[in-house]
Amino acid sequence: MADAGLPVGKGPGGEDANVLDRLDPVVLHHIVNTLGWPDLRPLQRAAITPLMAGQDAVLLAPTAGGKTEAACFPLLSAMTEQKWTGASVLYLCPLKALLNNLVGRVDAYAQWLGRRAVLWHGDTKESARQRLRAEAPDILLTTPESLEAMLIGVKTDHARLLGSVRAVVVDEVHAFAGDDRGWHLLAVLERLERVTGRPIQRVGLSATVGNPAQLLHWLQGAGAGSRTGQVVAPEVHLPATGGSGSGDKTSPEPTGRPAGEVELDYVGSLDNAARLIAALHRGEKRLVFCDSRRQVEELGAALRAREVTVFLSHASLSVDERTRSEQAFAEARDCVIVSTSTLELGIDVGDLDRVIQIDSPASVASFLQRVGRTGRRPGTVRNCLLLATRKETLLQAAGLLLLWSRGWVEPVVPPPEPRHLVAQQLLAVTLQQHKLGDRLWDRQWNGLAPFDKSAAPILRFLAEEGFLDSDGGLLFVGPEAERRFGKRHFIELTASFAAPPQFTVLSGRTEIGRTDPSVLTEERPGPRRLLLGGRSWQVTYIDWLRKRVFVEPADGGGIAKWMSGGVVGLSYTLTRAMREVLLGADPPVSLTRRAQACLAGQRDLDAPGTVHPDGTLITRVGADVRWWTWAGYRANATLAATLRPVADPLQRPADGWLRLREDLTPAEWRAARGNVGGNLVLPDVDRRAVRGLKFSAALPEHLAVATVAARLADFDGARSALGERVRFQHDG
Repeated sequence: MADAGLPVGKGPGGEDANVLDRLDPVVLHHIVNTLGWPDLRPLQRAAITPLMAGQDAVLLAPTAGGKTEAACFPLLSAMTEQKWTGASVLYLCPLKALLNNLVGRVDAYAQWLGRRAVLWHGDTKESARQRLRAEAPDILLTTPESLEAMLIGVKTDHARLLGSVRAVVVDEVHAFAGDDRGWHLLAVLERLERVTGRPIQRVGLSATVGNPAQLLHWLQGAGAGSRTGQVVAPEVHLPATGGSGSGDKTSPEPTGRPAGEVELDYVGSLDNAARLIAALHRGEKRLVFCDSRRQVEELGAALRAREVTVFLSHASLSVDERTRSEQAFAEARDCVIVSTSTLELGIDVGDLDRVIQIDSPASVASFLQRVGRTGRRPGTVRNCLLLATRKETLLQAAGLLLLWSRGWVEPVVPPPEPRHLVAQQLLAVTLQQHKLGDRLWDRQWNGLAPFDKSAAPILRFLAEEGFLDSDGGLLFVGPEAERRFGKRHFIELTASFAAPPQFTVLSGRTEIGRTDPSVLTEERPGPRRLLLGGRSWQVTYIDWLRKRVFVEPADGGGIAKWMSGGVVGLSYTLTRAMREVLLGADPPVSLTRRAQACLAGQRDLDAPGTVHPDGTLITRVGADVRWWTWAGYRANATLAATLRPVADPLQRPADGWLRLREDLTPAEWRAARGNVGGNLVLPDVDRRAVRGLKFSAALPEHLAVATVAARLADFDGARSALGERVRFQHDG
């Protein structure tokens, strides 16, 4: 193919033939003549051989690194070479918005070969689904939840639609692997292999993570160890962390500051942040990240009050509202879009000039995704301005940037012991098959733990409580499952996460988004007003039965509020980096004078009573006794349960400390610490927290509590804190 304008040379691994010649000639022709590319990127070249050989792979590259093409070009070539028919490739994404963004691009590539790529997710109309069922596309873009719905739905002949699948591409695989959606994804893929009757090639696309080899092993599911696979990351320095554990418990060593212009400022309030954003970088396109929907709404309203052209994006805005915002932002120049993590992933919002972060991202991986949205034009560099609104978030941002500067990235670790999803899967597969053998049920997941024989106690509980009925050695969906999950053809069984109840907000017939019920029920003086889409709305009528609230525009005074679920708190490694900052370490980024002054104040006033370079501190201020571990929330919750004789029973652990008994003596402390040995205890669990675990009703209570407790624990971090020297320090 030298005449196509592509360089001829050795492929990866020293192959004599040009690796590009392995691609279908039509694909290669369009790469050169339609896309106008003189060559493929290193990742795209390196992915050709393993993907066309049918190997599993994780393709690793920063944001905008060409991962979609790295997967699509070889798989389309294999589709033609091996004469795949029907829906032979699934393309799975964590967000419907990302699927909407990708489908046009993927379909354009498919059409080069006379193939089709089509979308199916929760917003797909029934008429479009009927066409899909009648004529399957070659590439089906969907979510794991919609894939589950295809398997259990009565309208879809899943064997006909999905029986030809040969390969699955999992975009943003790191986003799946770190929460329960990952367990659900793996279980559904194993069931899909039972439908196809063959192993399915698995290709994960990921941003930089701390443990890519473990991520590949995880993605391979039951086939790990028996199928070949590789991490493809020719341009990524693979960081060394704590492997597959809960994270590196040692301070990462510097590896050279990453490229990019990063500045950290302390502004003291969200209103001051709005003032600065309105004044800076006029004429440029700015993407502002916040880590809560409330912050997005309040900052959006403050910017709009300063006559800034501003758009908003978060999960509680309606699909139409978000789409309008993202399209308008992509087409405009002098504007700002304020977003939660919904725009952190690969959704295209055009060419950005600046990324601004309010306070701090929760992880280095998240920061890498966000800063990677900039610097895509030739002659520009990646950049990020972090604006801390509180001194605590300034310290967190400084600690995170310290880790980033050392090349450290968190390992992706699946949440432990997903027993509630085992229950969900047992019900779902029974619904899919209409019946389930009471001795062979575990074969549905090909031996994948924990969906194997170890799940027998959960199966027994489901049968005893009426979720499953038993007759003649067969299991059927029982009345309790019908009662709890049977609405709308068991739609609740398709999702692994529990969405908090929200009210739909309507202005006339236009849906604005959704709001938390507490905004409608809390006592407040004056008219009841909401803040949604960056605008204030006055409530005119509430339909409590249908969970709808009707509104009309208001001049101001709206309230934004959403309940957050799940475990909060910082990791051991990030909290330790914050301790380093208090002890004097500065991240090698540009610190404004305000940021420098605030950090200096914390070092002068806070550090003497909270940190020591040679271990941890136990401080007494009046009756308040605290152990300053700087070990993170989960480790401190584990320590509070383990050191029960000396821990304050009424406390709630924080990231940096836990409270001890006010009458504690050094001798009692040494005795309690000596009694621990290696016997750490799972944290205590508030029974109300179990209700946030979806499908917990389908578990014995003790197993549901144990599941939540395991997710609260950090044994490695707790052991590290216990192994350090402790100093007692008294006030006055």
